[in-house]
Order: sequence, then C-alpha cells, then structure tokens
Amino acid sequence: MMNFNNVFRWHVPFLFLAFLTIRAAHADTLLILGDSLSAGYRMSATAAWPALLDAKWHQQNTRVVNASISGDTAPQGLARLPTLLKQHQPRWVLIELGGNDGLRGFQPQAIEKSLRQIITDVKAAKAQPLLMQIRLPANYGRRYNEAFSAIYPQLAKEFSIPLLPFFMEEIYLKPQWMQDDGIHPNSDAQPFIADWMSSRLAPLVKHDS
Repeated sequence: MMNFNNVFRWHVPFLFLAFLTIRAAHADTLLILGDSLSAGYRMSATAAWPALLDAKWHQQNTRVVNASISGDTAPQGLARLPTLLKQHQPRWVLIELGGNDGLRGFQPQAIEKSLRQIITDVKAAKAQPLLMQIRLPANYGRRYNEAFSAIYPQLAKEFSIPLLPFFMEEIYLKPQWMQDDGIHPNSDAQPFIADWMSSRLAPLVKHDS
C-alpha cells in the first residue's frame, strides 16, 4: 500500500525547487559590468552594494547580477561581455567602467571606442544599456580630466541612453566611508551606495508586464 506521507515528504521539496526555478526564469536581470568600485574591493562580495541592491529588490522580481571585477578596464569588460550576455540574458546592463583606463592614462579616444562597443553589443543583445559617469581625481590635470569626463555624456547622447551620476562623488564627502587608499569606498559606505543607486535606477528599471 502506498505511503502518502512518504510521497508528500519527497515531492514537496522538488515542487518548491521547481517554483524557485520558474520564478528565477521570469525575473528580469540587471547586470552590473564594472570594476573595483562595484566589485567590493577588500570586502566580501555579499557586502558590496550590488548584493545589497539585489536583496533590496528581491520583492520586485528584479535580479541584480554583479559581474564587476576589480582592476578591469573597458577592453577587459568588453572581452567578458559576450559570455555574460549569453549566460544571464539581462534586460538592463549598468556599465561602470573606464576608471582604470583613465587612472592608467589611456587615450580618451581608445576608452570611448571600448565603451561604444560595449553599448553596441548590449543593444544588439536586446538589452538596455545604462551608463554611469566616471570621474578622475583632480591631480590628473584639467585637460585630460575634461576629455575623459566628456566621453560619458557624449556616448549617452549618441545612443540616447540614460547617464547615471557617479556615486563616488557622494562618498568622497565622507572620509569615514573611504578606504585608506583614498580611492575605494569601505564596507560602511555600501548600504548608502545601494540606497542611492536604487533611487536612481528605479525609474529606469521598469517592468512592462
């Protein structure tokens, strides 16, 4: 005789896993393609602002995938992008790259070329690119800084895509939120960044259905 208690005990976990799989399949994905500012430099990835944003948006049926790697330049992000697009099939891609290129003194034209190709590839994958403005320390010189900073609004205008402000400009105002290298935000800053980014991303990350 069939023991229904055993059947129930064995099948419920499988049904629950199936439900989670279906839910994940229908969740829209925001992919963050960035560098150490988003990767969680010198901290656990779960403490970085993208992970906190993912938890914050859990009830909104939006999944945040952090594909940021510390030290990445725009060409390195571009090289990783095809695999990321295929794997995650995001609806939106936040591009937070170019800072390491600028810190290394790469030619603005080369940085712009890589970022342009990233945007092009994201659009070709039927995803919405979201570009973040990046700024360099003032000691890099006014001429280079101006040329570098101008890349982002130019690309945003050219492709008619949103340009998000640079969250680090808020962090620099609070030394207690900075790591001792003077470049990266510490773990105390991450909840603020997550909230700050959430408020600016929410109008852009919309669900049509």
